[in-house]
Amino acid sequence: MRINVFYYCVFATFIFLLPQIVFSQVLPEAGDPPANTNIPDFYKTKLSDIYAELNTVKTGEVKAIAISPGGYPVYAVYYGEKDDFHSQANYNSAVAARNPAFYAKKTKETKPVLFFVGPTHGHEVEGMAGLVNLIQVAETGRDLRGKEWPLLKKGIEQCRVIILPCNNPDGRMRCPYDSFVGIPSLTMTKYGQGTHKDGTLWRWPQSKALHPMKGDVEILGCYYNNNGINPMHDDFFFPMAEETKAILKIARDEAPDMAVSLHSQQLPPCVLVPSYLPSFLKEKVAIFANHLNKYFKEEGLPHYSDSWKAKAEIDDEKFPPRKSFNLVSALHHISGTMSFTFECCHGTENTDRGAKNFPVTHDDILDIQLGLYQEMFNYILGNRLYPEK
Repeated sequence: MRINVFYYCVFATFIFLLPQIVFSQVLPEAGDPPANTNIPDFYKTKLSDIYAELNTVKTGEVKAIAISPGGYPVYAVYYGEKDDFHSQANYNSAVAARNPAFYAKKTKETKPVLFFVGPTHGHEVEGMAGLVNLIQVAETGRDLRGKEWPLLKKGIEQCRVIILPCNNPDGRMRCPYDSFVGIPSLTMTKYGQGTHKDGTLWRWPQSKALHPMKGDVEILGCYYNNNGINPMHDDFFFPMAEETKAILKIARDEAPDMAVSLHSQQLPPCVLVPSYLPSFLKEKVAIFANHLNKYFKEEGLPHYSDSWKAKAEIDDEKFPPRKSFNLVSALHHISGTMSFTFECCHGTENTDRGAKNFPVTHDDILDIQLGLYQEMFNYILGNRLYPEK
């Protein structure tokens, strides 16, 4: 109870002082491209933008769920009444009893629950822009451009919805760019994964080889909070970060039917089929991934070719293993949710390692994000699972 009161006081303080808070803008280093100056007003990714948007919420409920090592609150926004699922066991134990209904008894009378886990990596701002606009749609039916999303609004009204606009505020505050559209990919890599003390880039996947990211570090990448924890690869059986604990607690308490972890890449947008989910859920994620790619094509948005197909691959048993049990896996195993990663596109100039440019606009990115959310609602409302005792 003390923790809840503490977070409430922090939230109240931030909301009251919001107009007076000064967020220190991190600037690019000498020799780096200057920050974008042509970012549209609807593309809100600054931490101050996110907090200001939360201050306008009227129909939803805003809660402070954690405090980052840097001292920034992590917020969740809730829409729709929470149903009583008559839980009598945790998910793992319920499955061992041969029926997940002992954890959450879901019927056609209970609302589907969707969990939007905002970017865990502070430089992947595309999801932040998307979720700020999702809140706008939930509140008004329109995004910040004034574009109406009637199907998305209807989906929100039919479900219980939890939105985490940014769950790594430390990483976001260290990012000197509010958009990477038109910025060289090497610059994004520099600030995303950070640098060694000699100035060389950590890069992916080597940036995951040191965790927590402490020691041989000149620039601490935006992957990490101020303690060097990458929430995507925390110790989920003994979490190191308060942000991770809060995300898992929401999943455990809310029993979401569907959960997405928002990320970004230099390629076209897509859903990634996770490794450590039951085969039947992998197949459902693959079906949704292929449907979403078709939706992007029909809407004239960036997409993969018709030859691209997401597959529910069976994990091999080779050594050493190459697939991790990450945040997406943990979300499922604590709640039974159909969880997956979504990779948006940064819009960077792909000058790294001979990659080709993949141009995308801010409007494209927002339509990709909101299109994903809309199709998630459409899917779960038509394909929900009902475990029964």
